[in-house]
Amino acid sequence: MSILVDSNTRVLVQGITGHQGTIHTAGMKAFGTKVVAGVTPGKGGTVVEEVPVFDSVQEAMDKTHPNAACIFVPAPYARDALYETVDAGIPLVVIITEHIPFHDMLNMLYYAKSKGARIIGPNCPGIATPQGSKVGILPNAVFKAGNVGVISRSGTLTYEIVSNLSEAGIGQSTCIGLGGDPVPGMTFIDALELFAEDLKTSAVVMVGEIGGVAEEEAADYIKKKFDKPVIGYIAGRSAPPGKRMGHAGAIISRGRGTAATKVAALEAAGARVAKVPYDIPRLVKEALAKGPKA
Repeated sequence: MSILVDSNTRVLVQGITGHQGTIHTAGMKAFGTKVVAGVTPGKGGTVVEEVPVFDSVQEAMDKTHPNAACIFVPAPYARDALYETVDAGIPLVVIITEHIPFHDMLNMLYYAKSKGARIIGPNCPGIATPQGSKVGILPNAVFKAGNVGVISRSGTLTYEIVSNLSEAGIGQSTCIGLGGDPVPGMTFIDALELFAEDLKTSAVVMVGEIGGVAEEEAADYIKKKFDKPVIGYIAGRSAPPGKRMGHAGAIISRGRGTAATKVAALEAAGARVAKVPYDIPRLVKEALAKGPKA
């Protein structure tokens, strides 16, 4: 089992004819993903990486029946791309695009929820289930199939941690890159709820960073409702108060959102928290050996 994507996932790529869309369509296909359609208005009838291109999402839906979408279009057009995607009935949308305006994302999130669709992103690397499917830009080579879920606000740090897990012989059930923007389509709690129901996932690695209160909120959920072992890591331990760490959502204010408060909350919830990324495989092995959280 896995969450959200598997071998039955059929992906549509919005912005497939652009540079990033083309490159990462090839990467998704190399991972084993069924990329069934691309959409670029005015480019209908062309082919990219052996994938047919359509002028609209609805036309692509009628002819190829995708059940997930990956958006690479520039930020000024991302809102319309999302609206068109969920109007066509696609239930899962991964938004790679960065610099989407705050209020646009608020509108997009509300609209997607009203249509029963789920957003991952924006400004995220996507989601991958080893030996199943990948939607996004996560590097293919780092993954190994297994029973550990990974949820992360970071991009490149996720790749490093997944690679460390794989090299230690620890495979992953599904890896989700949430993105680091202030208004995420999917939260830690959303992902934890799905992993809680996934029979194949025996433990979860949760990668956070300074800024916001998403990790503290997740810790409260873990303490009350999540029985599987959680191994945490918080980036930005040495950052001074008020320091931005690249992501728009990584800002500390009024004593909240610091690495210390996040680590304390996770540890109080029973999670094991690594001080450095390369400690994570050891902590995962210890957690799996110990079994479900007491």
